Amino acid sequence: MSAQGWLVDRQGRLRTFHRRRPWVMDTLVAVPIVLFSIPNLIEKPLSATIATLALLPPLYWRRRYPFPAFLATAATDLIQGWLDASVGAGVILLVMLFGVASRGAWRSLAWASGITVALLAANIYLFQPVTENRTLTSFLALGMSVAVVASGVAVRTRRAYLIALEDRAARLEVERDQRARLAVADERARVAREMHDIVGHHVSVIIGLADGGATLARSREEEAAEPLQLIGETGRQALAELRRVLGVLRGEDADAQLSPQPGIDDLDRLLPSVRAAGLPVTYSTTGELRTLGRGVQLAVYRIVQEALTNTLKHAGRGATADVTLAASDGEVRVRVRDDGRGRPAAPSHGLLGMRERAAMYGGVVHAGPAERGWLVDVVLKEPA
Repeated sequence: MSAQGWLVDRQGRLRTFHRRRPWVMDTLVAVPIVLFSIPNLIEKPLSATIATLALLPPLYWRRRYPFPAFLATAATDLIQGWLDASVGAGVILLVMLFGVASRGAWRSLAWASGITVALLAANIYLFQPVTENRTLTSFLALGMSVAVVASGVAVRTRRAYLIALEDRAARLEVERDQRARLAVADERARVAREMHDIVGHHVSVIIGLADGGATLARSREEEAAEPLQLIGETGRQALAELRRVLGVLRGEDADAQLSPQPGIDDLDRLLPSVRAAGLPVTYSTTGELRTLGRGVQLAVYRIVQEALTNTLKHAGRGATADVTLAASDGEVRVRVRDDGRGRPAAPSHGLLGMRERAAMYGGVVHAGPAERGWLVDVVLKEPA
């Protein structure tokens, strides 16, 4: 570290120490005053003691109340001049003047400067008259006072400059965060537009083709009418979910315009679409499931949906699935079992999603091979 860097580091540490323990610096100022007053304390114990005790308190509250502390010190200086008890009030008066210059109001500084000049003149010409070189003594005293005021104003200016720099840095940080948020919002809006234009268009085409095929098959009394109708309904649900997600991406409050999140009752619409996709599913329930909270019902619906989706992907041809829901004692148990031969090669996003949803309600997920096929067993707890 260079000498300049070392000096800057030491100054920074000193300022930090001074901010945390200002009484230490005040005590360092008070000790010389007391030592300087010892001869007068011996010669004039009563008056010098009173003057010294009156000078010490303002040193400790000059930062919070600079002008009142200056006035108290000026009054003490005036009194000690009348009593001829020299206890260093003039030095402390300059310290207080520095405090007013660095922290007080400008009007207070003007008053403090005038009072200081008056007290210096009184000390030189009245209380302890100087017989030789009065002009030189007056110029020295006045020059010292001007230097103290200039130092205080310089400290005030530097402090204001540092505060302005901190404010500017804070504003720049806020502006940077705002620009980042705007960039994210623009990117989300762009992604939403692309998804709407591409995915939404294709899903709409699928829905139109499925509805048209279902109408044609129904007019010909063909068995394909029902699967095609289910494809159309599933496509409309997917399109509604897509619009909801796009609304979130755009930051729109679309909740008031869309239907609520799915619950246990919506499984009656989910399972026919799964059966139409070629997976026979049996469904049974026990307990009061409809009294569960909307959050738990949504978690149950999504878990069943993910489990059946994985079964469609991995169970293979000819597989069947069984869905069982049971509610009792503040818990709901979800079991989805299939008798297929396939299994996920690695933990899928669906299984990860199940675990996240179960964790929200203090539940656990067991997913793995069963005696035949694959079993997903989830236990959720109803919030108190």
